Amino acid sequence: MKLKISFLGVLSLFSLTLFAQPGASAQKLATFINIVEQTYVDTVNSNLLVEEAINSMLTDLDPHSVYISKKDLQKMNEPLEGKFEGVGIQFNILRDTILVVSPISGGPSEKLGIRAGDKIVKIDNELVAGVGYKNNDVMKSLRGEKGTKVNVSIFRRSEAELLDFEITRDKIPIYSVDASYMINEETGYIKVSRFAAKTVDEFKDGLDSLQGKGLENLILDLRGNSGGYLNTAINLADQFLEEDKLVVYTEGRTSPKQQTFSTKKGDFEKGKLIVLIDEGSASASEIVSGAIQDWDRGLVIGRRSFGKGLVQKPYSLPDGSAVRLTISRYYTPSGRCIQKPYEDGNKKDYYRGDMEERMENGEFYSADSIKLDENLKFATNNGRVVYGGGGILPDIFVPLDTTGSSKYLSKLIRKGVFYEYTLTLMDSKRDEFLETYPSITTFRSTFNMNETLLEGLLEFADKKEIERVAEDLEISKTRIENIFTSQIARTLYGTGAYYEIINNDDPTIIAALQAIEDNTFKKMKLSYK
Repeated sequence: MKLKISFLGVLSLFSLTLFAQPGASAQKLATFINIVEQTYVDTVNSNLLVEEAINSMLTDLDPHSVYISKKDLQKMNEPLEGKFEGVGIQFNILRDTILVVSPISGGPSEKLGIRAGDKIVKIDNELVAGVGYKNNDVMKSLRGEKGTKVNVSIFRRSEAELLDFEITRDKIPIYSVDASYMINEETGYIKVSRFAAKTVDEFKDGLDSLQGKGLENLILDLRGNSGGYLNTAINLADQFLEEDKLVVYTEGRTSPKQQTFSTKKGDFEKGKLIVLIDEGSASASEIVSGAIQDWDRGLVIGRRSFGKGLVQKPYSLPDGSAVRLTISRYYTPSGRCIQKPYEDGNKKDYYRGDMEERMENGEFYSADSIKLDENLKFATNNGRVVYGGGGILPDIFVPLDTTGSSKYLSKLIRKGVFYEYTLTLMDSKRDEFLETYPSITTFRSTFNMNETLLEGLLEFADKKEIERVAEDLEISKTRIENIFTSQIARTLYGTGAYYEIINNDDPTIIAALQAIEDNTFKKMKLSYK
């Protein structure tokens, strides 16, 4: 421990002088590490010391500059690159057995006919059921390089014997558009969960399908979307803006101002557009919503976004690891800096403390609680007042929904009761449900939660020692039924179906539909015709 403290002390000095005298500073650090290696009383791990050094220096900079080890680099890039290599299933460990929740569309497992509800009993002739297999074990066994093979033996209820499959691993797509459907005859909904390499292609596919169904208005849901690739954000904003509109600009101490403009015709330049954001919307989500707001192209609804407006550039290190270093800041077309204030690089206080402060100040429940800096007033293209100081403030505020909340409901969610019980239920009832409700359209229009189904869920919770509180149950019953119904839809038809059900009672969706129907767009002088 004394070594670590002494080492970090030296690094603090090093971090202050690194860029002022790069040659001398680098030599100083190398000399110090060499002295430790040669003379310290115990054997030391030089690689670990260097990683500690890098992390210590980054801590003194900002919350978004990070060191990524070689081992973690590929994992971090997979969701943004939009693919990984493996067999292509979503799975869960249910009663010590690997349950296929869903084969991934376009993956090798789906092509071979592996189905949702199948149970993997053996992998390469090794028994994996009832032997304590964990999630990491499954990943190690089923992931692998494209072209390699793995054999699995599957139990399927309709078959008397195990089914053997030889799966050739392949590149597996990771989708970033979670849902795309028509809410009513004129209004479509698209949920984007991250800004990845293929996001705009997925968005355009979804939009094209909805336009074929009569779409005139669009709700773009960026809630909980923490960002991704800058170019993807720019290209998505380009879908809504006319040619030659400034989308975003970046500027830093050593990075000259760089402006990015929209290009020729986008796929949804006309029509009422609503962007949904909340405190989980960050970075690329803020670039899109900020551009839409500043050009008065659409309406931003929800709660103030996160406030992540620092631009990172990756720098590769000799051992295959990397540093993502902040080099500039994002600015919206009106000149607002998206980045919220931070003190040094204190990540703990930055991420957790800010949300706790927002909660304590009442910002999640009242727009009046948001602290506005009158010195950071900006104007949209049509002269509407918007504010800088961190994050994007919505045009219409929707408070955090606490309707039907209770401690009992909170425990059901935190203990995974809805997800786990739905898997258990569908393990025996999937075919019956699909026969009755062959599509999400049928399910959405005809399914009704009954007391027998609900009681099954509650009894499952009883067995997990979650005390049933009658008063809480009365308060939360409608929400419990809605969440349960949404999970059933997800298990039967996929992630998009979950949103088709859960959105029915979503206050932010309801506010968006109201704004489309009334004179809000005209009142705010928004461009949609």
